[in-house]
Amino acid sequence: MRSLFPDPGNSAPANPRSVGSDSYEKNTPMTDGPLIVQSDKTLLLEIDHEQADACRKAIAPFAELERSPEHIHTYRLTPLGLWNARAAGHDAEQVVNVLLTFSRYAVPHALLVDVAETMDRYGRLRLDKHPVHGLVLSSVDKAVFEEVIRAKKVAGMIGERIDAESVVVHPSQRGNLKQALLKLGWPAEDFAGYVDGEAHAIALDESEWTLRPYQREAADSFWHGGSGVVVLPCGAGKTLVGAAAMAQAQATTLILVTNTVSARQWKSELVRRTSLTEDEIGEYSGAKKEVKPVTIATYQVLTMRRKGVYPHLELLDAKDWGLIVYDEVHLLPAPIFRMTADLQARRRIGLTATLVREDGREGDVFSLIGPKRYDAPWKDIESQGWIAPADCVEVRVTLPEGERLAYATAEPEERYRLAACTHAKVLIAEQLVKQHQGEPTLVIGQYLEQLDELAEHLGAPVIKGETSVKERERLYAGFRSGEIELLVVSKVANFSIDLPSAAVAIQVSGSFGSRQEEAQRLGRLLRPKEKAADGTQKPARFYTIVSRDTVDADFAQNRQRFLAEQGYAYRIVDAADL
Repeated sequence: MRSLFPDPGNSAPANPRSVGSDSYEKNTPMTDGPLIVQSDKTLLLEIDHEQADACRKAIAPFAELERSPEHIHTYRLTPLGLWNARAAGHDAEQVVNVLLTFSRYAVPHALLVDVAETMDRYGRLRLDKHPVHGLVLSSVDKAVFEEVIRAKKVAGMIGERIDAESVVVHPSQRGNLKQALLKLGWPAEDFAGYVDGEAHAIALDESEWTLRPYQREAADSFWHGGSGVVVLPCGAGKTLVGAAAMAQAQATTLILVTNTVSARQWKSELVRRTSLTEDEIGEYSGAKKEVKPVTIATYQVLTMRRKGVYPHLELLDAKDWGLIVYDEVHLLPAPIFRMTADLQARRRIGLTATLVREDGREGDVFSLIGPKRYDAPWKDIESQGWIAPADCVEVRVTLPEGERLAYATAEPEERYRLAACTHAKVLIAEQLVKQHQGEPTLVIGQYLEQLDELAEHLGAPVIKGETSVKERERLYAGFRSGEIELLVVSKVANFSIDLPSAAVAIQVSGSFGSRQEEAQRLGRLLRPKEKAADGTQKPARFYTIVSRDTVDADFAQNRQRFLAEQGYAYRIVDAADL
């Protein structure tokens, strides 16, 4: 992953622990920077500051956005964020320099010490392949080593003691041990290597296209790291990064995807972009059960359980894969995590637009798939012309009096549905569709009765969970060709659906406060659009219709956090002003 940090020169000591607190703070000049660094590990970014964008990009590799109201965005330093930065090749000095460069006030010395010590924890333990003893856990820090091998969390995962600094690890426990060590606060760096798997020739066919520079850089960053996650915006060509990784592996490959439509899109892209033929690529889904040198399987079929076992998971687990590709890795279900814990000797690449998981299992992605190897800010890719700019608008409606009373007297678990499904949203959606007549438009929602009402009111076809794969593919194809201008879709269209012509999205409801869903829905629009008369790229339009003074508005603010971190601002308009 390329460095996103500026080079501020010698503005920070190499080791902040070596500097006394008093002398350090006296000698740190205060500047008019956009960042306030606080001792509780929160970072406050003034977004109207002229250096705010540069600061946002610089802190993105190690700080997580928590809140993003109009003027001040709040980030937090977490161990996982710092370890991800460390695994990507950044050191504590770089992080310290960024904080000092952009901070308005003296940075608390204790925080700098904590940053250095937290990042120093990564790699103090390491997993290696020993010529005699096999998989071995070792450390040059005897105290840390003694602490972890006595921890209850690692009991049963390790074997005989080799010497004072190393112990045998059961090969089947490689993934579980990494999970346990992460939870103990001592993430291990894995140098144990990978099996090649069964060889299979795969080459990119770049006769009519070529990998973009960032796609090649992402694939190379993954390959040099051995396993890990590539984070790219929707529409930036993550499939091609996966194909490039396959060409480097030259081995049988298992690709895990979210649904059957996505599986078929992957197959189509691989046939078009690589030397692979249709006969070399198998689909393993609810409809087909093909196992071939390259097998594309859906998460849903792999997590089907019968009498306490996962038969499909066990079948594919038995194959000698050289590479595992996890599409939309932020969605991994628990059984796939368990399978992945057993696949640590296989190269693994996760592809996603955001590592945000609403269940908090980012640590499992880190320990089982691998650390973040490449992360390109959305706005950087946009500025290069590879994805379209987007105009994000939040349209606020007021519940009619009768609905307001029903909302106020409803049980808490019912309130979001009532606020999200107000008929007032149908009327605003109709108005927006008319405003953008002639532009390919998606109307996206969560609740089936609301989608049916919208489809009937707008005279548009609807795609939802019960829609057959054949009908989905027909409607998607019609939308791509321009035959269908308006589609009403449920969350089945959130992920891995290639609709490059989509120019407008109108979101009426969603999965509560899901940041990942917000990012994926905007991502449906980010394929480059036709140029305007002045030569500039026409922006995509992303509308979210929100009921004010309800939990709908609260959830909307949370959903927007990830995109705010990427530099997207939401304009707020009243429905009456459309």
